[in-house]
This record gives sequence, C-alpha cells and structure tokens, in this order.
Amino acid sequence: MSAVELVVQLDASEYLAGSSANDNYKLTYSYQPAAWEFAAKRAVDMLISLIALVTLLPLFVLICVIIRAESRGSPLFSQIRWGKDGRKIKIYKFRSMFTDRGDVSGVAQTTRNDPRITRVGQFIRKSNIDELPQLINVLKGDMSLVGPRCHAVGMLAAGVTYEELVPDYHQRHSMRPGLTGLAQMRGLRGPTDRASKARARIACDLYYVANFSIWLDVYIILQTIRMELTNGKGF
Repeated sequence: MSAVELVVQLDASEYLAGSSANDNYKLTYSYQPAAWEFAAKRAVDMLISLIALVTLLPLFVLICVIIRAESRGSPLFSQIRWGKDGRKIKIYKFRSMFTDRGDVSGVAQTTRNDPRITRVGQFIRKSNIDELPQLINVLKGDMSLVGPRCHAVGMLAAGVTYEELVPDYHQRHSMRPGLTGLAQMRGLRGPTDRASKARARIACDLYYVANFSIWLDVYIILQTIRMELTNGKGF
C-alpha cells in the first residue's frame, strides 16, 4: 500500500486539541500490514456480523413493526453508495424518514430537527440503531465493521462534492467502507456543512487506509462502543 499524503485545513480548535485554528496539517503515512491481517479482518467481519444478525433478529422484527405502525412504506431503506475500489453498492438501513420526504440519492443531508424524520426515526438515529441493517452488507462483503464512512454517490460537503473539495478523496475507497471508523470515533459526524470538518473526516479515512492493522480495528471498535454507550449523538 503506497503512502498517503494529504494537506488539510482544519479548524484545529475543535478537532486537534492544542493547535491553533486554520493550521496546515500534512499527513504522510505508510504502513505495510501483513497479509494475514486482511484475512483476519474479513473473517472477523463475517463471524461478528453473522452472530449479531442472528442475535438481533427479534430486535429487527420489533423495529420493523414499530416503524411500519407509525408511517406507511417499507421499514427498510436502501441507497447506492461508494464501495471498495469505487464500486457502487446498495446499503440497507432502517427507514427513519417519511417515505414521501426521503432523499434516495443521499445528496440532501439530514439536519438537526429535520422535518422529514419520523418520531421513531429520531430515536433510532439518535441511538444509531438505524445503521444495524448494514450488518447484512458486512456479511455480504460489501462493507466491513471498520473502515471509511460509506458515502452516498455525489454527496456534498460545504456545498460542493467531496471530489472537488479533496483531490485525494477516492483513495479512501481502496478499502471496504465501515459501519464505524476513525472519523466517527473522533466525533467527526453529522452534517458536513463546513469545509474544514469535511477535510478532517477524509484525513481520518486516509490515515486509516494507510495505517490499517487488525489492532487498529480492535481499538476503533472498542472506542466506538464506549462512545455510543456514553454519548450517542446521531440525528
């Protein structure tokens, strides 16, 4: 895997403690993971996703019933997003919006107090339960438990596409997108209404791609669980 080099403008007062705002950060990393680590990553993905899907099946059924009771339409929502090597994949989520107000393309991002979101949707987004059907994508091999965030094709950041904002954007697709990742673990989530925040996310993704190890995955998973239990903040 080649080194990743990216110059990012970050609002450091929010994202990198101890630095002044609008500093330049050059991220140059190159780590050569052992072949067994990629095999172990896929094996862990398959094992955990299968166990989780079987274990959580009663919860899935309950959520589907509640979603369907509140609003018409399928309790599941699908969307085309970027996958590994730039392939387009269909991902699954629990539907959190009214069917006649949702954006299938994913270009129109969700905002706080978004009127498109149902009451059930508010809860499952806050708790990130809406993401659980993506375990199906993990089992299929379209996604991984850990990786860069799975972005919708044509997703905007600060009013422009990510490709325009970050020239190295598609390097993040050299690995499978993940249910969680370094950016989410660091609290870089929610609307990408500022260029600095969007670049910070991609910087985290590129760092992960260039420094992948099975131990980094374990660390991200444990930290994600800790954050969700103490400070889940999806909307």
